[in-house]
Amino acid sequence: MKKPLILVTNDDGITAPGIRALVDVASQIGEVVVVAPDSPQSGMGHAITVSDPIRLHPAKVFEGIEAFECSGTPVDCVKLAKHVVLKDRVADICISGINHGSNASINIIYSGTLSAAMEASLEGIPSIGFSLLDYSHDANFEAAKPFIKELIEWVLENGMTEGNLLNVNIPNLAREEIKGLKVCRQAEARWVEEFSEAEDPRGQKYYWLTGRFVNKDTGDDTDVVALENGYISVVPSMHDLTHYSAIDKVKDIENISI
Repeated sequence: MKKPLILVTNDDGITAPGIRALVDVASQIGEVVVVAPDSPQSGMGHAITVSDPIRLHPAKVFEGIEAFECSGTPVDCVKLAKHVVLKDRVADICISGINHGSNASINIIYSGTLSAAMEASLEGIPSIGFSLLDYSHDANFEAAKPFIKELIEWVLENGMTEGNLLNVNIPNLAREEIKGLKVCRQAEARWVEEFSEAEDPRGQKYYWLTGRFVNKDTGDDTDVVALENGYISVVPSMHDLTHYSAIDKVKDIENISI
């Protein structure tokens, strides 16, 4: 049987340990093509490059794997993968990550990892964004690998008829401590942001973004709760940002006279 074609990308950069772990898993399942940023692109969200040329070069990073490094954003990587690298080939699945750090709850809005996967889903490609709740560069991804392999194989076998994107977050636990997977909703939480102010050697002020994550969601069916209780959270996600329940509440806007 023909092996599935798996597109791999990320936002931490093509040399990040997380993408190497993801390539290790994907290569056990199918033919792998990697298109990833040539430098870290965390927090880029769904940004695209429009005012500068984008460079794309073959990268000898993964032995025996077709790989390219891109000077653009994670979303640029997926666009170039589809239109330049793959051309007439069609990816059976796109997997993004493994991100160093959480992309649960509101983090999906800012995440380059999930935006890359979302871009592929917009093209009709079933996609999964993977994140491990460990921000360190030397994070250990071994415990996550068996679960990631099962999820990729499940999507390839079953497809995703209702939406094409899964946001998967994995607690930073030993394999035996992970209790399983929970399909859940995105928690209603946010970052309360602050900016620390300092001066550079030339006396010019600069600012550094800081803040704390605040979860006021009292539900027990969220990704945050699942992760706190030792489960891998799986959130079916989409690009449609319509607040459907609010449509009727603002319907009177149509009666405004201009």
